[in-house]
Amino acid sequence: MTLPIRNTVELRDEIYRLQGVEAEQSAALKKRFDSPGAIFSTVMSLFPKSDDKEDKNSSLFNQDFIGLISRFVLPIALNKTLFKNSGFIVKTVVGLLSQKASHYINEDSVSDVWGKVKHLFEEHVSENPTVTGIFGKIKGLFAGKKPKPRLKKAPVPEYVKKAS
Repeated sequence: MTLPIRNTVELRDEIYRLQGVEAEQSAALKKRFDSPGAIFSTVMSLFPKSDDKEDKNSSLFNQDFIGLISRFVLPIALNKTLFKNSGFIVKTVVGLLSQKASHYINEDSVSDVWGKVKHLFEEHVSENPTVTGIFGKIKGLFAGKKPKPRLKKAPVPEYVKKAS
């Protein structure tokens, strides 16, 4: 903590000292950003290199792609669907909790859940020929559809019909 300034001489000295500190800090910043390599290393310092599993979920940039997406999609999806008519405080709490929950969502957990659901679905379809037939019909409906023409003929107005 600095001493209180009692007169104009001390004030002037403090101003000069702060100007010197500013000059030193600006010189250090210029040195840090003087080349493209220095800029690149500064940006890459945002992404720390760590192979430790415990430290992997501690930073935003150390998550995998699915984890990063879930940090944004999960709170938005919950607030737009389940908590649609909730107040500001509830939506804030949901946002904070879903940010914490997104650390547990990664590519491995999503692929494991997807594999289990796919396996259950394949078992159900293979055991029930009715379901297999229904899916075949649905595929046939969409596979045989031809695209509709985009331009439609405009109706001819009555006054044009009468004139000809």
